[in-house]
Amino acid sequence: MRIFKEEQRFTQTWLMVVLIISMITPIALMIKEYSNGDSTNSINEILITSLLMVAVLTLIFFFKLKTRIDEIGIHYQFFPFHFSARTIAWSELVVAKSRKYAAFTEYGGWGLKSSFLSRKKKGIAYTVSGDTGIQLEYKNGKKILIGTQKLNDVNAVLKTYEHKIMTDEV
Repeated sequence: MRIFKEEQRFTQTWLMVVLIISMITPIALMIKEYSNGDSTNSINEILITSLLMVAVLTLIFFFKLKTRIDEIGIHYQFFPFHFSARTIAWSELVVAKSRKYAAFTEYGGWGLKSSFLSRKKKGIAYTVSGDTGIQLEYKNGKKILIGTQKLNDVNAVLKTYEHKIMTDEV
């Protein structure tokens, strides 16, 4: 029995820089406006707004994508969207393979991505970074892409359990 486990978070340096700049800039502008006497906001409103911005932007660092592959199937959890792991049994799938993807052109970036227009064609993506993932296709046609940073390990485990995928070939 082989088991694959992976936990990913948004810890990219470029992301931290962008978030910090996008947080500091409006706060600095509000403080400058207030100190010039041009502001209609009170100092309490500026403090509350600043604290809310910091809270919302730091929330992204609590996001966590956990993946586990074992003899039962593929389990994934993208916290805070899922409070417990979702399980996809091998018998529910017709495809389970690794593949490269283009985060921006296929899904519009990283994170929990789906659009109403492309959901049928591309499905839902749970990604944190990189360009490799586990492409899953259910018997009913539903598709999910789960990002991974451990391509070689994923390939080895998927090969181990490929016989468990039930195809409806006659």
